[in-house]
Order: sequence, then structure tokens, then C-alpha cells
Amino acid sequence: DAADLARQSSLVWCSRSQPVSPAPLHPLLAGMATGSPPPHALSIWQTASVVCFDVDCTVCTKDSMDMIAEFVGADAAEVEKITNQAMDGVLSLEEALEKRMKIINPTPATIKSFHEAHPPESRLCPGITELIKSLHDRGVTVYLISGGFRELTLPVAEFLGIPFKCVFANRMLFQNDDTTLQPTVFAGFDYSQPTAHAGGKPKAIRGIRTNRPFETIVMIGDGITDLEAAEEEGGADLFIAYTGIISRSNVVAGASWVAKHFDELRTHLKKHRVAYVGSGAWACASARIAAQTCRESSLFETDIKMWVYDEKLQDGRMLTEVMNEKHENVKYLPGVDIGENIIACPDLIETIKDADILCICTPHQFVHRTCVQMQGSVKPGAIALSLTKGMRIRAEGPQLVSAMVRSKLSIDCSVLMGPNIAEEVAAEKLCEATIGYRQLESVRVLQKLFERPYFQVSCVADVEGCEMCGTLKNVVALSAGFVDGLGCGANTKAVIMRAGLAEMRRFAKSLYPSVRDDTLMEACGIADLIATCYGGRNRRVAMAYTKEQGKKSFAELEAELLNGQKLQGVLTSNEVQSVLVAKGWIPQFPLFAIVNDIVNGKAAPDVILKTSFKPK
Repeated sequence: DAADLARQSSLVWCSRSQPVSPAPLHPLLAGMATGSPPPHALSIWQTASVVCFDVDCTVCTKDSMDMIAEFVGADAAEVEKITNQAMDGVLSLEEALEKRMKIINPTPATIKSFHEAHPPESRLCPGITELIKSLHDRGVTVYLISGGFRELTLPVAEFLGIPFKCVFANRMLFQNDDTTLQPTVFAGFDYSQPTAHAGGKPKAIRGIRTNRPFETIVMIGDGITDLEAAEEEGGADLFIAYTGIISRSNVVAGASWVAKHFDELRTHLKKHRVAYVGSGAWACASARIAAQTCRESSLFETDIKMWVYDEKLQDGRMLTEVMNEKHENVKYLPGVDIGENIIACPDLIETIKDADILCICTPHQFVHRTCVQMQGSVKPGAIALSLTKGMRIRAEGPQLVSAMVRSKLSIDCSVLMGPNIAEEVAAEKLCEATIGYRQLESVRVLQKLFERPYFQVSCVADVEGCEMCGTLKNVVALSAGFVDGLGCGANTKAVIMRAGLAEMRRFAKSLYPSVRDDTLMEACGIADLIATCYGGRNRRVAMAYTKEQGKKSFAELEAELLNGQKLQGVLTSNEVQSVLVAKGWIPQFPLFAIVNDIVNGKAAPDVILKTSFKPK
């Protein structure tokens, strides 16, 4: 069949519209040239953690030794002839190096003048800068492996942001002039470097594998030595022939993929599609951050779909319609342009079906039901990020939102928590957050999605600690609102916040012994507690409740003050109280216990001032 014919022939499938082959296509293969790389090559390319580039005629438009020969007035034509003989496999690498260097006879002063006359940016192939940036954005390590010399390659590496430790190239040797005692006379090159010999590039890649034995490596180049880097044992997993400068038939014939322009490779890099589940004030403010990144970074698809629980506004129009027209959530975050690349969608499944990253940001009491609806529709390999603070109480014990998402959707779920009052985040005031994660691959992408100059993101390998801080601080915020409503001063509020932080730590570690003390000192802990106790909605409603002296319930004040948003503190307080009762922990958590009595009308707010916060 066609597949067997493809394997048996020397045909090389290209990322262009036509295959590269000296012979005409077999009739069965003619219809297969679709402009896409072979599936196996694409899979390796999109999952590679290391990409190695040849330098001359791949990263740079010309061979650097040919250029410096021309620069010093040597026989450039002869140097170029020797270069091509080496790349075509006619001459050994050692012999080619020796012959060229004898003709060029460089000095340190010559090399310095050469770089001044030919700065790196003037020597690069079109698209290479953008491709390497895109690889770096994805956390891919880029190496330069050159049969040329470090002295000619390092300025190029520096311009491209490639560390010098990721450069394999030969070293020139100079001897000191007897009169000046300065290194001015070329004395050969260092034969100890792997690239000074035949088989040097495969050897360099085997060296890379010593420290990264299980990672996928791709080699890109134009010459026979680059092809060898993928053919030998322990070499690269994929060779891509770059023909934008020169196309060598023997190299093309052995390649798994041929690209004439680096944009072809960049186009086929994996892009992450982001979807948002939830559209409240914090969902919109945080999605606005992600939307900015998606407009700028090649790591993400530009558009973000946002699931909106659609509702009719006062003017009779639907919220999703207005959001897509004005790029503003006029009900929950009025006056803020969230970005034209955020697409409001009333259909949950339509929103999430193609997403690689699911950002879940709904009131926590709705997360379970929403996850059940999403079951069976989540893209395989997707990851989730919960921005929701709260827990679910079950007969077998409490369950955090991240655990619920992992259980229901069978995907990895990190959490983002911190002092994130939506209006301030939307106004791009300096803010910070913490991502709690389990899988390093997930957090690398998530941090890139949310990190902005005004929104600083740190990461901790402590999902439970991060999430418990974000959940419990809402209970402490209620107590802060009570003392503010009573007209108390800074000292009293400090007592409340200190006791609250202590109980947050004690409760979190009692349920999850793996919780780290350091996590409480991150943005998700002490910083979020401070912000919430001074400016959050829980504190505001609790203060109003205290001033009303029981004339209005929390439910009434929620409707009056929050414009349809949900008050999480009261629900969380009841959930925490259920755990305290079930485990007999009430004496150990006096602040949590008295807050729950107040929110349920069993005690007046001023009782908090008569409570001892020493655990029994």
C-alpha cells in the first residue's frame, strides 16, 4: 500500500507543498504530499525537550570560516570549496579544518575586527531568532553544535540567548609573539573538542544525554555531519534538514523532515488552547491577564473561550452577547476591557472541548456539578488550574476543589491563590499569586500564562497548602469584618489576624500533614490573608452585618452588596465547622468556632472580643 511504498522509497516528506525527491513520485504517493510533516516527526518535534542546531548555513546564512577568509583577503573561493567538500562527506572534518585555517591564518585582532564588521544579527537566517525564542518560551533547551570555532560562534549564541555552556564548537589556539608577549600567532586548534573529529556531533549529543538520558532530542542542520548526529547510536531522535541556504541531496534523502524556512518549524510547534470555566469578577480579571499573554506569546492560541452562565440584563440583552460586543463583563466587572480575544460562550461543552488548559473559576459550591457536566468532554492530555477557593464536605471527609477536579476529570490540576482583589488586578496594580502544583510540566506552562510585569507568580510544590490557605482566609476575613464593624482599632485586628493565621496553619496541617510551613509565607498565605482582611468582600459583608445589628441576614447583604456574586466565607465557615465537629477539634480552633456561631446567629458579633484565642 501507499504507506509501505513510502517506507521503501527514499522520498522525504517536507513541510512545503511538494516532497523533495530526485525521482518522480509514485502514483500512490502523489496525493500524500499535504504540506505537513510526517506524523512521527511532528510528534517528536512537539515533545522535544532539547533542540540542537548546526550553525553555518543553518543558524547563519554563510559559513563563518568562508566569511572570515573573505574578510582577511585570503583565498575565499578555495576555503568555500573545502567547506563544501566536508559537508558533502568528501573530505574528513579534521583535514578540512586544517586546510582552511592554514589559508585564513587568523589572529585575535582579526576576529575582533570581523565581529565588529559582521555583528551576529546581520548573519542570521530569516526566522531563526523567532524560532529559538519560541522554543525557549516552551522550556526547550537549545544547543549550537558547530564544526567551526567558538570564537566565531559565541557572539551568535549570546545574541540568541543561548548560554555558552550550550555551545559545542572547536577552539582556536594562539601562541604569544616573542616581542609583545601577546597571543598573535595562530597555532592550530584544540583536538580535544568532540567537533574537531569525524562523528563529533553525535558524540556531543551523547554528552548531552549523559545529563538528560530520557529526554527527546532533535538535530537541525544542512550538512552530512548533522545527519550523522541522528543516525548513530545515542544520537538525536529526529533529524530535520534545513534547506533555506543550501540543499544537499544526500542530506535531504536521509532526513525525516525538510524545511526551507524556520517559520515552517515554528508553525508546527504545539500551542496551548486556554478555556475559562466561570465569568465572575475574579474570573474576568484573571482571564484578562491570560488574554494579554495569549496575544503576545507563540506558546498559546490567541483566543480564549469563556463559559458564561448566561443571564438577561436589565436592557433585555443576554450577558454573553454584550460581553462579545463590548469585551467587558458589564455586570460583574464593569468598566474593564477584558480583551477582544476572550470569547464568551454560554455552552460549557463547546467552551472546553478543545482546550489544553482549563482554568476553573466558579463559586466552589458549583464546581462539583460543573465537573460532572464536563466529564467525557475534556481533551486527552489537558491540564486544569483551579482559581476557586473552598472545599466540599462529604461523609468520608472534606475534599478540596483541586482534588475534585482530578477525581472527576482525570487530569492534573494545579491551583492559583493569592491576594487578588479583582478590581485591583484589572487595574494592573502590583499584585502577586502562588501556583501550587504537582507536575512540573504543568506549572512551567501555567506560570508563563499568568506572569506579567504587574502580576508576579511564584510556584510551590504544595497544592494542599496553597489551596487551604486560599480557602481558610475567607473565614478569618469574616472575623476581621466583625471587629471593623464594632469600630475596633489596629491592635484588635492584629489579634484576629494573628489568631486566624495560626488556626489556618493548624487546620491545614491537621488535615494534610504534607502542608509546608513555608507555604503560609507565600502570596497564597499571609499576603492573601492581609488583603482579604482589609479589602475583600467577606470582610465588607461581615462589617455591614455587624453594623446592621441583626436587622439583615448575610443572604440579604450578599444580594444587596455583591451584585450577584457569591459570599464564600459563610459557606466555608459552615464547611470548616462540620470538620471541627466530626473530628472533635472545636476546642483547638476558638476563632473558627466563634465565627461560625456569629454567622449562624448563635452569638452576637461583639462576643468575638470576649473570646480567648488560645487553643485548648
